[in-house]
Amino acid sequence: MVRLTYYGHSCFLIEGGGKKVLIDPYVTGNPLSPIKSTELSPDHIIVTHGHGDHLGDTVEIAKSSGATVISNFEIASYVEKQGCKMHPLHIGGAAKFDFGTAKLTIAHHGSCLPDGSYGGNPAGVLLEIAGKRVYHAGDTALFYDMKLIGRRKVDAALLPIGDNFTMGPEDALEAVKLIEPAVVVPMHYDTFDIVKQDPEAFKASVEKETKSSCVILKPGESYELS
Repeated sequence: MVRLTYYGHSCFLIEGGGKKVLIDPYVTGNPLSPIKSTELSPDHIIVTHGHGDHLGDTVEIAKSSGATVISNFEIASYVEKQGCKMHPLHIGGAAKFDFGTAKLTIAHHGSCLPDGSYGGNPAGVLLEIAGKRVYHAGDTALFYDMKLIGRRKVDAALLPIGDNFTMGPEDALEAVKLIEPAVVVPMHYDTFDIVKQDPEAFKASVEKETKSSCVILKPGESYELS
């Protein structure tokens, strides 16, 4: 069993096989977050790119919990200089961890670190954990190679629908058609006025036009992949 818990924006805690993987822990300053960063104690933290609303509280959580940060080389090096354990990857590269496997995928958008330095290439991540495959797309635009990701038989796709900075609902629907996941969970919406969306309308379009189920999680809610 794998449990997905949503903490608003693009932040998810993924639990499986007795391990906890936290992705893009934007907690402090996130108006939708139902928790404080001090309440999180993951085993690993995955950062898709260096923007503040994704890197978020990574350093603080990693140092307090002892979690290993998994990200591209530039971000991994950045957090290592601040006292964090890290494991660097790059797009297309995978590595095995005690929870399973993490592989970075392409993502089309920009990236820089909070201090303005180069954050490397932005990414999505494909996780294999407790027998399930979970794809977190990061802040990406739509791209046709999502069809290749779908060939891996994705159990859950976590896709942005906010538009403006990421895919909007129409492009996210096209992404679902390419990936063909069992379950879609929308993310990166409603955090700010500029990314306000109607997740129920997105859910209706997904379930009308594809064979995938769409699960809307309010911040703090969980869903189990059985």
